Amino acid sequence: MNVDSIRDGIVIDHIAAGCGMKLYHLLGLETLDAPVAMITNAVSAKRGRKDIIKIDAKFDVDFDVIGYVDPGATVNIIRDGELQEKKRIDMPEKLVNVIRCRNPRCITSCEQELDHVFRLADRAKKEYRCVYCETKATNL
Repeated sequence: MNVDSIRDGIVIDHIAAGCGMKLYHLLGLETLDAPVAMITNAVSAKRGRKDIIKIDAKFDVDFDVIGYVDPGATVNIIRDGELQEKKRIDMPEKLVNVIRCRNPRCITSCEQELDHVFRLADRAKKEYRCVYCETKATNL
């Protein structure tokens, strides 16, 4: 398989196998009017298998979304065909409007304009809780 290199854009690499499509949808890449390549189950020396997303456009990527889906991923920023920056992603302490609270009694259920805010409750378990009602976020 051959996927061309990109001139100006972003490569999200080392995504856990099977998480690429979740990340694709959470980042809203389906609405992007630019070439996007999704590689799934690529061979990885570190992980065995991995997913890769290549975005051939300047794109403001939400690092919190990537950190929530897969804190082990890396983001490579490409400019003029050259690697400008490589960022290692970690779990964010706070998520705003990335996931929604599922508790029907939470204030976010009736106050539509209120942000859905989750805080990292347990890093080892990758557990986030709603700041309003303490409901545990459901896993991806």
